[in-house]
Order: sequence, then C-alpha cells, then structure tokens
Amino acid sequence: MLSSSADALLFDLGRVVIDIDFDRAFSRWAGHARCDQKLISERFRHDETAYKRHERGEIDSEEFFDNLRASLTIDISDAQLLEGWNSILVGEMPGVSELLAKAAGSFPLYAFTNSNREHEQYWSKQFSCLLSNFKEVYVSSTIGLRKPEAEAYDYVVRAIGVSADRIVFFDDSLENIEGARARGLQAVHVKSGADLADALAVLIERSRAVEERSR
Repeated sequence: MLSSSADALLFDLGRVVIDIDFDRAFSRWAGHARCDQKLISERFRHDETAYKRHERGEIDSEEFFDNLRASLTIDISDAQLLEGWNSILVGEMPGVSELLAKAAGSFPLYAFTNSNREHEQYWSKQFSCLLSNFKEVYVSSTIGLRKPEAEAYDYVVRAIGVSADRIVFFDDSLENIEGARARGLQAVHVKSGADLADALAVLIERSRAVEERSR
C-alpha cells in the first residue's frame, strides 16, 4: 500500500529482480548423488539454523555445505554442492530491466537481499548490468542481519539516509513486507510482475506531479 510519494526505492532481489528456482539445485544434487530428486526437495529446509546463519555470514561455505550434506543425507563434494547452489539463480525477472531503468529516472534505487557470499559472488558477475541500476545493494551476509529482523531494516534505512516512511520497499515475502511496515517503511508485496509495474507507475506519476508543482 502506498500512502504517499517516496524519496528512495528499495528492492528485494530474489523473485523481484532475479528469478529463483530451487528445483534446479535439487535436480543437480540428485544427479550427482544418484538419488531421487523428490527426496532432496523434501529434506531441504529454508528455516534451518545453518541456512539463516549462512545468510548472516556467521558460518562459511564449508560449514554450511557440511550441514547441507548431513540434512540431505547425500555424499557429494563442495564443488558439486556449489554448482547446484548457484544454479537456483535463473535470470532476470521478465521486464524488470526496463522497469528499473525507468524508475531510476525519478528515484535513487537500492536493493536489500537475504543472501550468502557464494550467491553474491555469482549474481554480482552474472547480473552486473541489471544490478548497475542500484546505488547500493545491501546483503545480509555482509551486514550480519537478515529480513525480517527489525535491526536489518533499521540498518538499511540509516545507510540510505532517508526517513523510513519515505522509502518504498518491494519484496515477494509477506513476512518481510510486514517486517518492513513494522519499522515504518512503505511496502509493496510483489506477487507478480504486474504488482511491481503498477506500483512503480503510481510512484513515478506522483514524482512527476511533485516536480510540476515545484516549477
């Protein structure tokens, strides 16, 4: 819900800017382990302590992959795990390049993602042109905080240097949206590309109206 205009826009990356498909990792891991992909899918859990600690940068890839091997009950190498791990990053969301480029003409753009160092190294190279639209990308494993923790939003708001209520945050996770709103940000739950496009159109129109009135 957009209650007012904005001074900065803040975007989640996964499934807002970059498409993600965990089935790609499950397929690769199952192939290396010579087991049923369904078993891998059933055993993988986003809410495991190691998963969150990895996204906060509290553990390195070796410890995370050791935990992953144990939880998935497969015996494959770190290199094979990393190959599958990075394969979840499919490509840019349809039409998002044009949307970001247009929005950047009216607002400073920032990104805030729950991610780990391995994924950051991958997407920062693979999607460098797309990510060049952002003045800064805040990564949970770098700042040591992840959404939807209150301290994570507070950190990013301070770093951007704009009042929370003048920042519009876009995320595909309702939990993250509710966390942002609790810290005073305006927030848009992105369930489809149309949600993002419609919200940006409203914001750009409001920005142009303000510019016209100030002339």
